Amino acid sequence: MKITYLGHACISIETKDKTLLIDPFISGNELAKEIDINTLQADYILVTHAHQDHILDVEAIAKRTGAKVISNYEIVSYFGNLGIDGHPMNHGGKWTFDFGTVHYTNAIHSSSFPDGTYGGQPGGFVIETSHHRIYIAGDTALTYDMKLIPEIIGELDLAVLPVGDNFTMGVEEAIKASAFLNCNKVLGYHFDTFDYIKINHIEAFDKFAKAKKELYLLPVGDNLKL
Repeated sequence: MKITYLGHACISIETKDKTLLIDPFISGNELAKEIDINTLQADYILVTHAHQDHILDVEAIAKRTGAKVISNYEIVSYFGNLGIDGHPMNHGGKWTFDFGTVHYTNAIHSSSFPDGTYGGQPGGFVIETSHHRIYIAGDTALTYDMKLIPEIIGELDLAVLPVGDNFTMGVEEAIKASAFLNCNKVLGYHFDTFDYIKINHIEAFDKFAKAKKELYLLPVGDNLKL
């Protein structure tokens, strides 16, 4: 599994034969200006919630690639009205696709489209393939529900957690979240894009190291492999 960071809360996940794109916000992100959305591949686009910094490029990419949107009922319906195919889910549910199983998890945040349309309840995902299991938290506060993920779904290979604070968890809360998740390998996201969420990278790495946990803060366009 190859995981590429495309800036803010957008990542691309390449499995054996499918590509998943999470929360595409690229064309509006100055830090991702080197990424051309017209070259991105996607078989599925997973959307955690409806805020603009998570859905900006969904329509353009989905219509070009034919990708199916996976999200809550409200978000899938919204994009369905734009002619985009989707698969609706809700908290606590799971569905097996041709790349693996997606579990829809809780998130504590808000969710509305830029035009004011209700975006349903925010969520996160556990993506489970035949070889790997990763958790994508979405925009969320620290929540005790995270403890249930390894108990119910199983051991995680990677947790993708917001670390920018202000709108989501910060670094300290992400460390606690990794403990709840029983996963010591964390890919941080949702940081540095705006002034509100800029972080000190050296301090973040130091805090994770002191907690005996491994933090990845990838430059835009870089990847890691599981």
